[in-house]
Amino acid sequence: MADRALPTLTQRAFRAGGWSFAGFGLGQAMRLGGNLVMTRLLAPEMFGVIAVATMVTITLAMLSDIGLQQNIVQSRRGDDPAFLDTAWVVQIARGGVLWLAALLLAGALYLANLRGLLPPQSAYAAPVLPAVIAATALSAVIAGFSSTKIASAYRHFRQQRVVQIEVISQATALVTMVVLGIATRSIWALVAGGLVATLMVTVMSHLWMDGVSNRFRYEKKALGELISFGKWIFISSAVGILAINGDRILLGVYVDAHTLGLYAIAVLIVASIEGLLGRLFATVSLPALSEVARTGPAGLRKAYYRMRTPGDLLLLFLCGLLFAAGDLVIDLLYDPRYSTAGDMLKILSLSLFTVRFGVAHQIYLALGIPRFLAIINTVRFITLFSLVPLLHYHAGLQAAIWGIALHALATLPFIFYFNAKLGLNDFRRELQVLVALPVGILCGGLLTMLLEQRLPSWT
Repeated sequence: MADRALPTLTQRAFRAGGWSFAGFGLGQAMRLGGNLVMTRLLAPEMFGVIAVATMVTITLAMLSDIGLQQNIVQSRRGDDPAFLDTAWVVQIARGGVLWLAALLLAGALYLANLRGLLPPQSAYAAPVLPAVIAATALSAVIAGFSSTKIASAYRHFRQQRVVQIEVISQATALVTMVVLGIATRSIWALVAGGLVATLMVTVMSHLWMDGVSNRFRYEKKALGELISFGKWIFISSAVGILAINGDRILLGVYVDAHTLGLYAIAVLIVASIEGLLGRLFATVSLPALSEVARTGPAGLRKAYYRMRTPGDLLLLFLCGLLFAAGDLVIDLLYDPRYSTAGDMLKILSLSLFTVRFGVAHQIYLALGIPRFLAIINTVRFITLFSLVPLLHYHAGLQAAIWGIALHALATLPFIFYFNAKLGLNDFRRELQVLVALPVGILCGGLLTMLLEQRLPSWT
């Protein structure tokens, strides 16, 4: 029976991973296509403003995250209607609090700018920013009402309908953005697209998914379990999101909206790759490793490396490829106004080296020890917010971007230490996958030489 269990789990994980990969890949393709269209309709500084507003909304969301979806996926009570309804009520309340917090922050920015407390060249001084933050944050209220059927689908590897919903919502958002962009040439086209996408997911999660329908109720025992697990997720998410968005928080002070917009273009490409693999880690690795931890913990190390190997090879290859050919990618995709983003992309691609350890983060959640993840994210936070200001002060913007790309290296000793305590390390295998990095650099260099010879006008 045990011999048949692992292939069943493997088949379900690969099928779910295939849907997640295809859906997220299609979504990112639409996002990139929309970005290419919108960069021709809007000025670069508008992307700087929307980058700050989005960063604020996401930061507030993660500062209040208690891991509701992760808890549903890994908990033994993850299929209990009382547990799911309690999580839903907490989720709704959290969405309302987030929007109120965003309104307060938007008001504070407006008053600070009115009184001249912000540097005039700062992206935070853009007059439209407070209104954009207030409008963008409405997505928190809308998302708060989304059904827990989504988390249940991840728990049981039933990603097909979730992926379809996300693709439909992104396509609708893309059409909304482009139509409004052509009609108004305004930043509000970007804001409207984001709100439409969130609304579509929320509505369709209730109407188009199988599972337990939510209703307003809560159970004290379920709430206690959510809080017990969630307190470490809260700490981890709070420092983690500050580390993830810390680059835009800091650069928003150091540079103007135009430069921040160029940086946002470079980050978009790296973040799309990181998001794709991160999505697979969260939606496939976590439920798979949680099931192994519940039913056959002796096979955890084997399952861990089975989950990691494909992502390691892909991320190391892309790290090398973009480091060698990042400026070429920007020149191919964008008009000359955005060419400066090429050098930024080459540096930022190095961050993919550490993204591959995201599976380790999921195994800590699967084992019910989110404090390990909280420690790792705290290290990232401290390193980023100490290293980047120091580099910018002494060596300027480019040095600061190097700090952004490499700061997560400080987490690796902690990951290997935690993995040693869990009996997960295999250093021979860790070294073997590194061959993908020079292969990526070689391919990127050859691709650049080939295209520069055939299309010298791009050089």
